[in-house]
Parts: sequence; structure tokens; C-alpha cells
Amino acid sequence: MEAVVVDAGSKLLKAGIAAPDQLPPLVMPSKMKLEVEDQQLADGAVVEEVVQPVVRGFVKDWDAMEDLLNYVLYRNIGWEIGDEGQILFTEPLFTPKAVLSLYAVGRISGCTVDIGHGKIDIAPVCEGAVQHVASKRLEIGGGDLTNLFAQELKKSNPSVNLDTSDVERLKEQYACCTEDQLAFEDIESSCQPERHTLPDGQVITIEKERYIVGEALFQPSILGLEDYGIVHQLVTSVSNVSSEYHRQLLENTMLCGATASMTGFEDRFQREANLSASAICPSLVKPPEYMPENLARYSAWMGGAILAKVVFPQNQHVTKGEYDETGPSIVHKKCF
Repeated sequence: MEAVVVDAGSKLLKAGIAAPDQLPPLVMPSKMKLEVEDQQLADGAVVEEVVQPVVRGFVKDWDAMEDLLNYVLYRNIGWEIGDEGQILFTEPLFTPKAVLSLYAVGRISGCTVDIGHGKIDIAPVCEGAVQHVASKRLEIGGGDLTNLFAQELKKSNPSVNLDTSDVERLKEQYACCTEDQLAFEDIESSCQPERHTLPDGQVITIEKERYIVGEALFQPSILGLEDYGIVHQLVTSVSNVSSEYHRQLLENTMLCGATASMTGFEDRFQREANLSASAICPSLVKPPEYMPENLARYSAWMGGAILAKVVFPQNQHVTKGEYDETGPSIVHKKCF
């Protein structure tokens, strides 16, 4: 059986047989519902609890993750007990996930800005090695932007009841970036309202709220954070790497994550980068023409598919038998 690649994020899990030029065939929520028998209720009724195995990019509940992977691998991929295949499992910042995203655009050096559901990871990568001392993690992400969007919509539409799924759909459809901060400040007087009918028939009016989502990435004070914007964070991160690598890193900057697909975000990012105080302006890497659209959303999975095609045929992976015989130390003996 072909190698399987699994990329488990805080919001979505992407999985499928390694095919570097295709999108992951399975994309599903990472959250799970756990049925628990409540002895305090009559007849020992069963109640549902929501379990989130991955929180802000890290696995917090390995039991739940094991259940989720069992469902993915045996129910969806087609593994059978006793006849399992090879698997490449992506991980966050301090492991090779940033490297995988660069593989997806044909690079082994560069800097990734990965805007996930629960965090932003900025990772300089030199010759396939993450520069840990310079890497940054910001504890904000798409989920925080969704909450911000919900708050702003509630202010202008106090009588409308919105659930999280409604807000996420609205954010994906309407959220966008202005060309710069001045344009954002002017938007309140010039923004044209747009009416949207929700699935339940409620009508909501969307105006300047659509722009505040993207602006928060460049002005974190909107989220109540005393911090610099995303471009400044990138330049600061790279400044902690030896100066001989600065040009190679900054001129091969890659944006990852669904938020990076927001209308106008790439243009605003590049515009801010051109105005940065850095002697070398960051430049965004354009994906190869043969790669599918929405590469930013699935770059880690697709990079993993490329890597899987290389490491497994060359026997650069750890088998279950080797792990059982040697223990965790086999990773350091065989993979580094």
C-alpha cells in the first residue's frame, strides 16, 4: 500500500495516500464527540462531550488522537489490522512541518508564516533545517479572528443569533484586507453595506467588519495584544539567523494556512514588506503552476506527500519492529 500522509491541525485534519500534485482526499474536523454515560441522569443516560485532540497546534489528548487516527486509517484509508502501511505524520513548528510547506513550492530554504486555527508559526529554514532559535510562535490564529468577527457582527446586528459555523462561513466569504492602514481607517465612511441571508432565514448586514479580520494580523492591538504585526514579526525572526542567510530566507517567504487565502492578504503582506525597515525586503514565493489551487491551505500535507515519496523508498523511516526493539532512541539513530 502507498504511504499515507496525515496533517492534524487544531481545526481540520487532512489525510490521504501520498500524491504530491493533488489535494488531500480527506479533510475533516479534528474535533470529536465522545459519548459518556452520566450516572446522575435517569437510566444512566448517555451525554455527548466535545473533545479537541489538537489545541493551538499541539496534541493535547493522545487517547483522543489515537481514536481519531484509527477512524481515519482503518475506516477511510482502508488499512486492515495486521496489514498496516507506512505513515508520515506532520507536526508543528519545532519539528519539520515548516520544512514540508517549503517542499510544496520546491524550496529547501526560506521562511514560512503558517497561520493556523490556533496559532501563527514563523520559521526560518536553512537547507531543510528549521532554525529553532529564530522561530516564533504567536498565540493567535484563525479561531481568534473568527471570535473577533463574531463580536463585531454582533455589535452591528444585535438582534441576529449567530453560531460559530455561521461566522466561519461568513468570514470565509466576506473577510478581506485593505491595501494599507490608511485605507482601513478610511473604510468606515466609505464601506458599502451588504445584506446576507443566513440558512435559517435571518438577515445580517456586513460592512466594515469584513476588513477588521485581516487588519488584526497587521495591528494586533485590535485583538487587545501589545505586539507588532505579522510582517515585523517575520523580519525580527530572520534577524536572529546569521546575516549570510537573510536574503535567502526573506526572498523565499511562504504564507500558509486558510487565513493566508483571504482576499487581499497576500497583496497587503507584500506591500507592508516593501515598507519594512529591513535592508532586504521579504518576497513571497509563488507556487509552481502544476500545483493545485489553494496550496496555502494544504502546503504541509502536500510537502509531506513529496517527502514520503523520497524517504520510504530509501528506507529512511522507522518500522514498528525497530521501535519495539530499540525504543524511542531509534529516531535519533536512523532519522538524523
